[in-house]
Amino acid sequence: MFNRYRQEDKEFQEKVVKIRRVSKKTTGGNYVTFSALVVVGNRKGKVGIGLGRSLEVPPAIQKAISYAKKHMINVPMRNKTIPHEVRVKFKAARILLKPAPEGTGLKVGSVTRVILDLAGVENASGKIIGSRNQIVNTYAVMKALNLLRTKF
Repeated sequence: MFNRYRQEDKEFQEKVVKIRRVSKKTTGGNYVTFSALVVVGNRKGKVGIGLGRSLEVPPAIQKAISYAKKHMINVPMRNKTIPHEVRVKFKAARILLKPAPEGTGLKVGSVTRVILDLAGVENASGKIIGSRNQIVNTYAVMKALNLLRTKF
């Protein structure tokens, strides 16, 4: 039974995108916590993101991985690229993702490259405009991937 759970863990790959140290002033001094942003995917069309917070870094990462595995989405693909162009506005970030021909690679920056790579998309181009906040950009990319549809 233990081996079955081990095998399931091998299916997904995790990538820690950002670790933040958050400090809060209190009457007794500083209250320090950590937050971790993690992307989990199987490179076959499933990807999820998670944000975990804890007093130490390893539990924050574990919480983020657990959340990401529970909230995965399916990314539709056509010939190892996305099926169509998509534009999304999420908070301050505006995202543009376009399909690219075979052999182009991922011409995207920041967290978009990590998310598309773990989703299994090999060829795409895109741009993030308006926000440098990696957490907001991550949620914007996930919203854009949610809007992708395939033709039947």
